[in-house]
Formats: sequence, C-alpha cells, structure tokens
Amino acid sequence: CAVKAAHVLSEIAKNEEMKKPCIEAGLVVTLIPLLESTDQEMLLHAGRAIGRICYDNRDLQEELVKVGVIPSLVRILTDYAESEPLVHVALLALYNLADLDSAKEALSMTKVAEQLVKQLRRAESHERLEIVFEVLQALAENDALKMQLVEAGVPEVLSEILLRLQGSSQAEDTCIVKAASDLIVSLLLGGKKGNITGQIHKESTSRTIVLILARHKNSQGKNSLNSEFALLVSIIVFLTSHLFDGNCLRMVQLGVIHQLLDLLEKHVQSGDASVQQAALSALQNFAIPVVSKVQMLEEGVAERIEALLRSESPPVQSKLLGTLRMLADGQADAAEVLGQDPMLLNRLVQWCSVSDHSGICGEANRLLTSILHHNRSQEVVKAIQAAQGVKHLVSMTTSEHAAMQNEALNALAIASAIDLETLEDSFKESQLVQTLHKLLRDDNTSPEVKYNSMGLLRRLLNSGDLRQEIEEDKIKDTLEQLCSHSNANVVKEAITTLQVLRGET
Repeated sequence: CAVKAAHVLSEIAKNEEMKKPCIEAGLVVTLIPLLESTDQEMLLHAGRAIGRICYDNRDLQEELVKVGVIPSLVRILTDYAESEPLVHVALLALYNLADLDSAKEALSMTKVAEQLVKQLRRAESHERLEIVFEVLQALAENDALKMQLVEAGVPEVLSEILLRLQGSSQAEDTCIVKAASDLIVSLLLGGKKGNITGQIHKESTSRTIVLILARHKNSQGKNSLNSEFALLVSIIVFLTSHLFDGNCLRMVQLGVIHQLLDLLEKHVQSGDASVQQAALSALQNFAIPVVSKVQMLEEGVAERIEALLRSESPPVQSKLLGTLRMLADGQADAAEVLGQDPMLLNRLVQWCSVSDHSGICGEANRLLTSILHHNRSQEVVKAIQAAQGVKHLVSMTTSEHAAMQNEALNALAIASAIDLETLEDSFKESQLVQTLHKLLRDDNTSPEVKYNSMGLLRRLLNSGDLRQEIEEDKIKDTLEQLCSHSNANVVKEAITTLQVLRGET
C-alpha cells in the first residue's frame, strides 16, 4: 500500500500545480523515512516524489539536507550501484542539492567520492556521464571534497575516458571531452592560487601517461580538439604524481613541451582559461627538475616562451615569466642568454612598474633578480643597467614580502661582485645606501633581510663614492646597535661589516 501511495505521489508531483498542495500537506517530511527502506520499488517512487516536489525550491532543499537526506542518497548509490533507475534518482537528487553549502558539508562526511568513481566507470551513456560530471563539478568547489575526489582517483578515471574518446569527431564526444578536461583542471589546478590540490601517489600512473603520450605523438587525429584535450589532461594527471626525473625527461623528449606551446599559441588569444591555466601550470612544473630544465633550454623553449609574451593577458604573461624564471634557476647559461636579450629586458622593465597588475609586476621583478643571481657575466650586468632595470631591483628590496626582499638583495650583491663600477651611478640615483640603512634601522625588518642587507653593504664599500655615502649616512652607528641584536647571525654580520667599514680586515 505504501509503495503504491509513493508511486501515486511521484506521478502527481509531475504536475507543477500539484507541488504546492504536496508541500502544504507536509508530504516531503512523510516521504523522507521511506528512503531507509530496503524495498527498491519503494526507494524509486519515494526518491522520485521527493525530487519532483523539491525541484527548484531552495528552502525545501535546505530542509532535506537538515533532516538527513544526504546519507540516504549515498547509501542508495552504495547499496544499489547496479540498479540504473535508483542510481539515476540518487544522482539527480545530488545534482539538485550539490550547490548548497550545507549539502557539500554533509557529503564531505560520507564516502560519496568512491561511489561517484564507480558510477564514472560504469557510465555508458553520454547522459549519465554528463550528470556525474555536473555533480563532480559542484562538489569540487569544496576543498575537503575536492581532496577526497582526487584521492579517490577521479582524475585518473577521467583521463581513461579521454583516452577512450581520443580522436573522435562526434559532437557528443567532443562535449564529454571538454567537460572532462575542465573538470580535471578544476580538481587539480583549480585552487585560489592555481595550485595543485592533491597528489596521485602512483609511479605507475606517470609511466602509463608516458606511454599514452608516445601513442599520441603518432596518432592520426592529433590535431583534433579531443586529442588536444586528451594530451593536455594526461599531462596534468602526470604532473600531480611525483615528478620522477626519468619520466619527466622522457615526456620532454617525446615533444610534450612543444605540443603544450602549440596549444598555448592557439589559445593564448582565445580566452579559453581552462586550456591556458592547465598548459601554463604544466610548463611551470616541467621547468622545475634540472634534468628536464636542461633539455628544454637545449630545445629552444625559452625563445618560444618569449615569443608568447606578446599576449595581452596579464595572468598568461605572469605565468610565462614564472616559467622563464624557473628555467634560469641554477642555469648560468640560460641566465646569460636571457640577460642579453634587449627586447626581453625592455619589456621586463616596463612590467616592473605596472601597478594595476601586481602578479606580472612581481614576476617581472623576480625574473630580473633571477637573471642577475644566476649570471656570472659582466655583459648581463651592463645590459640590465642599460635597460634601466637596476632601480626596480633597488625598489624590490623594500617589498612587503621578505622572500622578494632577499632575492633582490642577493641578486644586487652578486651583480656588485661582478661589476660594481657599472652599477655605481644607478645605485646612487636610486639611493640604495639610504634604502639599506632604513632596512637596518627598522625593527620590523626580518633578521634574514638585515643579514643580506649587510652583505650587500660590504660589497658597496669597494666603491669610494658609495663608501662616502655610507659614512655620511652614519650607518656605523646603526651597525654598532645591531651588535646587540637578538639574532646571532645578525650580530655576527654586523661585527664583520663594522670591521670592513673601519678598515680592520
């Protein structure tokens, strides 16, 4: 009798005009306990009735979550995973509730991620895949759920789907590929700062991806949209596993970097944020291991990245500059090449003063410091001086970020050791001595910044004019005060700097 009543209610609720009377009669609250039934027919009709009555009614949906409908839906997915009608009802319900913060919180306390992975693997129709994707996309907005989805292996399953559809020209497959690609990017790179949110701890995954890419390289459909996204997302999945140097180098040798750059060249002006974000993040990750860094430089990747800087998108420009900075890190040859490119240096200097885009301004400054820090050539020092980049590095020493202050101080110290004579006038014009004195006097300056400021100060004492400025600014008094600083390293550096200033060493 109860089953028939639930069936009748589910049919009545199809009529928009009948929803309000059902709500007023309190039928939703009556139906909720029926979701605990072990009778599949009862579950089907009760689930349909609740879903139809509560559709597009946020207050009722919130009430459903409050009375505990979420665990019941996850139980249906768990206990009746093979029942297509029941799974469909449960997925539709989750789809309608997933936008609610309360629902996300409730779901984070369940094992919904594991059940969604099962349904992804079982899904045979485009319709089923699409509804699972919609649920996953909504849940990925919650950090706790996002991590659970990654750990449950959702990105790997999505990558398998992409590989299966690779090369297809059917419109439905293209939609699935695009949705799956966006979802993987959202899961793995969709944090507030674009950082990878989880790691897939499986060496086998990276080996598999290398094989996929090798197959892709010889694929007849490699210019199709699906193939592009399959390639892109496979790379992203690889990058979320440990970066094994051998596999990373193998991927570079397979031409992955140039395929990524080809993608960027196509999409850099199109505004396709998903492609841009994924490709740029992948490039940056490839530029970290030394073994792939060297290979990338040998293959002319730096020159191609420089060409892409023509983009008018600050986020794109910022990530490209970050990639160049990573390539130059620890690579004197790369720093020397970048540091003698007048066009690049002029653009960097322009970006250093772009106040309305702090990201690109910061990356431009950091790339300049990286070039100086890793360079050992007088020619580079002269080129940066000629491009009027020194004043920006002096300004960077007063950044609100201690890490950037230290980068600038160390870079200027190295440049001063290489060719102080070339930099002398710029240091005087930009009041470097006075800036260093302020940093040393300021109680809020971190010990490391004070330490590096004194290291640079000692370099400046090799110039007669700058030594005179140091003496006139009475930095000696400040150094004497620092000899009683609470940090032992600061004290040691202050004593050493005083000795050099007094001519005792």
